[in-house]
Amino acid sequence: MAAKRFFGGDEDQPNQKRIKTRPSFASVIKEVVMVNFFENFCSSLEPMLRRVVSEEVENGLKRRCMGPIQRSPSLKMIRHAPALRLAFVKRLNLPIFTGTKIVDNDGGPLQIVLTDHNKISTCLAYPIKVEILVVDGDFHAGKDAWSSDEFSSSIVRERAGKRPLLAGDQLSITMRDGVCFVGDVEFTDNSSWIRSRKFRLAARVVAQHGQAQPQVIQEAVTEPFVVKDHRGELYKKHHPPALDDEVWRLEKIGKSGAFHQKLSSNGINTVQDFLKLYIVDSPKLKKQILGNGMSEKMWNATLKHAKNCVMGTKVYRCHGNDYTLIFNPICQLIQAEFNGNVYHQSDFKTMQMAYIESLVKDAYAKWNSLEELDGIPLLTQGEMVEQYGNEQQLVSYFSESSLMQSSGAVDGDYSDNQWGLVNNNTINSCTSKAGVRFFSESSSEGDIP
Repeated sequence: MAAKRFFGGDEDQPNQKRIKTRPSFASVIKEVVMVNFFENFCSSLEPMLRRVVSEEVENGLKRRCMGPIQRSPSLKMIRHAPALRLAFVKRLNLPIFTGTKIVDNDGGPLQIVLTDHNKISTCLAYPIKVEILVVDGDFHAGKDAWSSDEFSSSIVRERAGKRPLLAGDQLSITMRDGVCFVGDVEFTDNSSWIRSRKFRLAARVVAQHGQAQPQVIQEAVTEPFVVKDHRGELYKKHHPPALDDEVWRLEKIGKSGAFHQKLSSNGINTVQDFLKLYIVDSPKLKKQILGNGMSEKMWNATLKHAKNCVMGTKVYRCHGNDYTLIFNPICQLIQAEFNGNVYHQSDFKTMQMAYIESLVKDAYAKWNSLEELDGIPLLTQGEMVEQYGNEQQLVSYFSESSLMQSSGAVDGDYSDNQWGLVNNNTINSCTSKAGVRFFSESSSEGDIP
């Protein structure tokens, strides 16, 4: 029988110690390498983590701080118009050509004034310096206010190799008492080379040297316009035309064009020649000379332009055996004397029209031999009413011949139009059956028929 094994059979070696295993050299090296790698990795990762955390924190703070401002309309930045601004008083006289003085639409120098936000003229207690320059035609489109940076970025400078865009002795002027005038200023280059193909004239306040600008004054800008080369002015239409202008200055008649050649070949060289033939024989002018190539629309445009002609003060006297006739510069009869009796415009329609017509045509045929006199001011631009009054016979300019004595009233007003002798501001006429247009007193349309 086997002997029993006591519980804890190792009690026979109670003091026996457990032997510990020592690490190998390879394991030690491996552990050291791992520790170094981890330390290097952490040291490399730390700056990146700090940067990412910093950026996220910064972005979070910005969102928290800026969010309410962007969402709140009351805190949005609003651009207010300056309290004072410069302004051009009148529009420019167009078209504008290079080398030609820039003037307003009345032919006077450009005027600049200082206004408040209600566009009421005001002034400062001290003079300010104003600079004249050019901005792009697209600037200020639909805007009432702009920043100085927006204005400066729209300034147009000269092209490379070209002269300064503006030339003149008064590109910098002094404003006193809230007003100043621009002297001789002209463009040296056309506007075709910029994208908008248009310029705007502008004026801005220049800070004085060593003097702080006390307040913001908004710049003045004109309407956009095209600047053409000076050579284009040689072909420009005149508004209004003058009597001695060449006939191609009228609308729809081009220089050396077909209509111009037709008119010249028939002795129609000036605007005066055109209007004289229109008065005496309109069908010949329209149908025989100009022909079907001129449409009704073109004819009306040409005639309308010619009607605005500046008449001047000259009248023409034609003598016969028993009569004396007085014509205006376009061969319209304005007064006649037969056997010592003087007849005025209102009397012509009661006379023998065929006889009057023959006299007018005869006078037209020998126009160059008529006596030319400085007489009735046919064109006074508004002075006729002030000088003579309505419904009054004109004062005689020919007292020595008693042809123009004030023997009675003339029907119609002396209005302020270029054709000052008749009502409704134009020359009017009664037309005989043969087409001669006589001078009469009124017209509902205010045009030459």
